[in-house]
Amino acid sequence: MAERRLQGGIANAGQVVRDGEHVLRPASEHSASVHAYLRAVRRAGFEGAPWPVGIEEDGRERLEFIDGDVPLSPYPAWSQSDNALASIATLLRDLHEAARDFDPRRHGWNEALADPAGGTLVCHNDVEPSNVVFRDGLAVALIDFEFAAPGRPIYDLAQLARLCVPIEDDFDQARIGWRPADRPARLRLVADAYGLDEAGRKILLAAMVDALDRVEAAARGRGVPVSKALGGIEKYDRRRRWWREHEAAFASALR
Repeated sequence: MAERRLQGGIANAGQVVRDGEHVLRPASEHSASVHAYLRAVRRAGFEGAPWPVGIEEDGRERLEFIDGDVPLSPYPAWSQSDNALASIATLLRDLHEAARDFDPRRHGWNEALADPAGGTLVCHNDVEPSNVVFRDGLAVALIDFEFAAPGRPIYDLAQLARLCVPIEDDFDQARIGWRPADRPARLRLVADAYGLDEAGRKILLAAMVDALDRVEAAARGRGVPVSKALGGIEKYDRRRRWWREHEAAFASALR
């Protein structure tokens, strides 16, 4: 079967292909670490991540292809449902549980989106709709672990909320295809689906600020790609203003 280009992505756009039952994508200096992590969570019983086959001689990593629907911007209505959001949060919780016995200290990681507070559990750090595989409208797998790094599970959940609630200025929310929604209620749904207790909900709100700060710092420092088509660097100013104006409503929703 000839290689078939897969749509989506920013940093690796146009370079990810399907080759039969596998996906080929550019490897990085951290790919071996990510592969060790993926093998560990799969062996721990988590089926919602691709099995890593290895690194090719041409410098690409080969991973298992997971069949399903991957929504791209503008996101289809089904991918914006409360059920879809809750299923993503539940899947992330299951990933975190499977990763608890994995020791990241012997490996190197991409720190671009890593938790600024540090931590010992390897997190995905970039759970957004196009990095999720769905079947029948529910999340079944996470893909694209290139930003995986040790941190706190609550920070990983905050990054998920930032990207999937989403935490975004109205202009940018509409531009990438999100419909108007009660976003404080969607953050509460994330907390409910993950199973956060009262103390965890308070920490989540603080972690939201960490997540916003971290991605903005990475973008301004060119640690992550900044696409003009996706709002450019100006979107971070808009997002920060929007969050300041609405943070109290999110705090109230988490009580």
